Amino acid sequence: MKPLSAEQGPTAAMLTARSPSVRWALACLSLSMLLSSLGISIANVGLPTLAQSFKASFQDVQWVVLAYLLAITTLVVSAGRLGDVVGRRSLMLAGLLLFTLASMMCGLAPTLGWLVAARAVQGVGAAIMMALTMAFVGETVPKARTGMAMGLLGTMSAIGTALGPSLGGLLIAGFGWRLIFLVSVPLGFLALFLAHRHLPVEFRAPKNEPTGVDLSGMLLLGLALAAYALSMTRGRGHFGTLDLALLMVAAIGIGLFVFVEARAASPLIKLAMFRDRTLTAGLAMSALVSTVMMATLVVGPFYLSQAFGLDAARVGLAMSVGPTVAALAGLPAGRMADRFGAWRMTLTGLTCIGVGSLMLSMVPAALGIGGYLGPIVIITFGYALFQAANNTIVMVNVSADRRGVISGMLNLSRHAGLITGASAMGAVFSLATSMTDVTMARSETVATGVQATFAVGAVLIAGAIAIAAGARSRSGEHDAG
Repeated sequence: MKPLSAEQGPTAAMLTARSPSVRWALACLSLSMLLSSLGISIANVGLPTLAQSFKASFQDVQWVVLAYLLAITTLVVSAGRLGDVVGRRSLMLAGLLLFTLASMMCGLAPTLGWLVAARAVQGVGAAIMMALTMAFVGETVPKARTGMAMGLLGTMSAIGTALGPSLGGLLIAGFGWRLIFLVSVPLGFLALFLAHRHLPVEFRAPKNEPTGVDLSGMLLLGLALAAYALSMTRGRGHFGTLDLALLMVAAIGIGLFVFVEARAASPLIKLAMFRDRTLTAGLAMSALVSTVMMATLVVGPFYLSQAFGLDAARVGLAMSVGPTVAALAGLPAGRMADRFGAWRMTLTGLTCIGVGSLMLSMVPAALGIGGYLGPIVIITFGYALFQAANNTIVMVNVSADRRGVISGMLNLSRHAGLITGASAMGAVFSLATSMTDVTMARSETVATGVQATFAVGAVLIAGAIAIAAGARSRSGEHDAG
């Protein structure tokens, strides 16, 4: 019998040894993406209740959210590489079990400190789940259907984001705050069962490839990313001396990381990968787009409540429009990437985001709430299209032994953009309103702040379009049809 090549191995082994249902495998990956995204959004709505229950300040209870985000941002690349080395299926099962047990720990937490620690552990599980879901697409779905699968994962991520606030509010009102964490337990065990039954067998790196775990690289990258995330989120838009010190620590950490990786026998990230212009362009575009998307979450609530006088319930309803559009558009966007070509749809998605941002930078408040929600629909549809197409471009031709780390890097670029956007776009908004306390600003001032914020966003998207056009041209790969 002719031996299997490295590229053919995982797929062939999967078909002969286990013959899993692709649909059930995708169901497992989709549920994993839903749970990890739900973990981000569902806790935010419970912060006021947690502050009352534990008699704690807002600054203390916000660590319930930050601990989860920091764990994901710090570990998502390392989790992806670890999956490449020790086996993605085994690590995915461990991540799902860790996430599920940590969710139970959160729901049973007797103190705030216990809850924050459990959320950090839950974030470790979520980092593994996020890093490996896209990596598994290459082993479960034919290349011609990669866009569809990426669109499906994008849909589940958007559903998790959109469902969190409303589901969390209902659970808190009816059963108390503990249910916002315990609700993930049965779903986590279901995902674990599906993963055990239907995920493909382990991929093993070729024996001539070094397979050691780069612990020093993981530690340095984790410390650098944690320092960066803290510097961007701790001050919530106000940059102080401690934030600058953390940013310097992050820069030094990245420098040391590059130094160590250049000399490591089995590096966490092969620096030569960044010579791949498709990869570097995909990561850069993802970070820029996520930075702009964060603006809709940062400035949207202020604009809706202060410019239009909406109460909290109506603000929440209006804010759900964007995630709902992204959820509905995810799967069609993936199919469009397969049908019309991923590069073409990447540029189309970026153009939609840019047009929507430009509209928000110029639309007068006199047009009412429709003048705000219309561009938001355009932006979020473009985002769904961009995500499916860009992820397809980056992941479709990645060798089997690097899928985990590349998937982790894609997730890192997205989260780094979101974290940066929360600080940078919030700072632009505050600066444009010329108010220390934005909650006291008049409606006209808030409108000016929104216009300035999305003007900056339009410039960032123009940069992303330039990157996409340049990378597509240099790669010499043009979409057919």
